[in-house]
Amino acid sequence: MRLGKVFIFVFALLMLGACSQGSAIEIGSDAPDFSLADINGNKVSLSNFNGKVVILDFFASWCPPCKMEIPDFIALEKTYGDKGFAMIGVALVSAVEAKEFAGKMGINYPVLVDDGKASEIYGPIRSIPTTFIIDKSGKIVKIYIGYREKAVFEADIKGLLK
Repeated sequence: MRLGKVFIFVFALLMLGACSQGSAIEIGSDAPDFSLADINGNKVSLSNFNGKVVILDFFASWCPPCKMEIPDFIALEKTYGDKGFAMIGVALVSAVEAKEFAGKMGINYPVLVDDGKASEIYGPIRSIPTTFIIDKSGKIVKIYIGYREKAVFEADIKGLLK
């Protein structure tokens, strides 16, 4: 009997954790602006991309699901980059590691290096990849935690570019 109560208690805690908000940012809220150095040391702000549909991806070079998404992000940038879309990666690793990784992967979009503040205002980021879809008006319209297939992101982009 006692073991059953313990099981129910643990199960309830697990369910509460599974349903907890992964991010402090909510769908429909304005995407907070930030400025970070890119892998070449240039300062880049999210506001530089105002008026565009943006995929903002928090990732790390050591993260297998992150690595799986990057070729899709490269393809999306190639296809939609001149149509009002911008892909932005925020690396949760050192600048040296981010630059080496971006070169190795052939990343064709801005890779910014998190200073701890950007990931905090968008989170805290507890799982990676964590990806935000931002519409042309700067509103967060989708939040994805974990790997998603290219078709998911492409459908989001197409719907928002109309």
